[in-house]
Order: sequence, then C-alpha cells, then structure tokens
Amino acid sequence: ALYTRQRAQDHNALQLLVGAAVPEALLEAELSTALLADLPAGLPADVLQQRPDIRAAEHQLLAANADIGAARAAFFPSIRLTAAAGTASADLDGLFDGGSGTWSFLPQINLPIFTAGRLKANLEYSEIQQDIHVARYEQSIQNAFREVSDGLAARGTFTAQLQAQSDLVQATDEYYQMAQQRYDEGVDNYLMVLDAQRELFGARQQQLAYQLQQLSSEVALYRALGGGWSTQE
Repeated sequence: ALYTRQRAQDHNALQLLVGAAVPEALLEAELSTALLADLPAGLPADVLQQRPDIRAAEHQLLAANADIGAARAAFFPSIRLTAAAGTASADLDGLFDGGSGTWSFLPQINLPIFTAGRLKANLEYSEIQQDIHVARYEQSIQNAFREVSDGLAARGTFTAQLQAQSDLVQATDEYYQMAQQRYDEGVDNYLMVLDAQRELFGARQQQLAYQLQQLSSEVALYRALGGGWSTQE
C-alpha cells in the first residue's frame, strides 16, 4: 500500500511538472535497468559550460566587466572527460590529488580577466582569487568536474555490484526451489522453506535497492554533464 501510494503521488507530480497527462505507455511497470546512452570516448569538458551553475557564474563575471574568454582560458581545464567505454579519463583523474582528492588544477593567468585595468594578467593568482566573482566561478568549475568524476566512478562500481547481486539472487532462488522440493518429498519441514524464501526475498529487495541507486546515480551524472552531450563532439 505504501509503494502504491508513493507511485500515485509521483505520477501526479510528474503530470504537474509537464503540464499534461502522462501516457501510461511512457510509465514503466517495472524498475528499468536502462542506463544513459553510452558515453563516447574523448568527451570534451566544454559540455560542462552548459551547466546552469557555471553559466550563472559566467553571467556574474560579465556583469563585473570580466572577459569570459580569458576567464575560461585561466580557470576551465581543457581536457577530455572520458576514456574508452565511458570511463573517467586520466586527465580527469589528474585534476584531483591522488592522496587527498582535493582540486589540484593550477590556473594559468596569461590574459587580463577584467577590463578597465581592474586586474592585470601579471597579478598573482592569490590576488585574483580574492575577487568574489572569480571565486564563485572557480568553485562552480571545481564542483562540476568533481560531480562528473564521482558519477563516472559510480557508474563502473554499480555495474559490478549489480552483477554480483544478480548472481546472489539466482543462487538463493535455486536454494529456495531445492528447499521446496525437499519439503514436498517429506525430507524437511516447512520451516526450511520459509527460511529459504526469506533469504530470496531479502536478496531480491537488495537487488531492487541497488537498481534504484544506480538509476539515481545516472540521473546525477546526466545533470552533472549539463543535461546531455552531442555525439558529434
């Protein structure tokens, strides 16, 4: 009853979001295991520039008479996000310190960030960083790359985790079938069947929980990438 009520509430929320009735054909009856489209190898980091937080930070810089081209050249790592099979590239991993996981990219201030002489190219990075608009812009970039890195890492681990859980479900199902057969033949009592059934239900429930976590992670990765990418990048 609880899950039925939650599904009905989610359905109503979805219809409110799209502003129209959602066709039943678009609503999966079962928890889907479909993932995002395969991420191409060599996906450029430029796709992150479509993220709302980065665009908002750039608009704030523009309002402060900043040169966005110079800001991007200084603070935005020009790398490839993915390697083969949609895994994180070595360049992406290299943006974070291997020991602490902290941001290790050092901006290259070669051009004036602000016009009207407010900040010159030869100023120290520590001085430029004191500007609140620059700090927010840099923070939004760090957050974007961190979220993509986390999302790509999660994608790989969930695949292995779900395969292991699927194997466990199969094994517990076979054990349940065997327990049922032994009961039917009068070898064991029904308590053995109930115990095997409990283990099977527990394994299936955990499998569904992993699938839900995986799908939530996929949504987070899609959002981290700015809502999509072009296969022609």
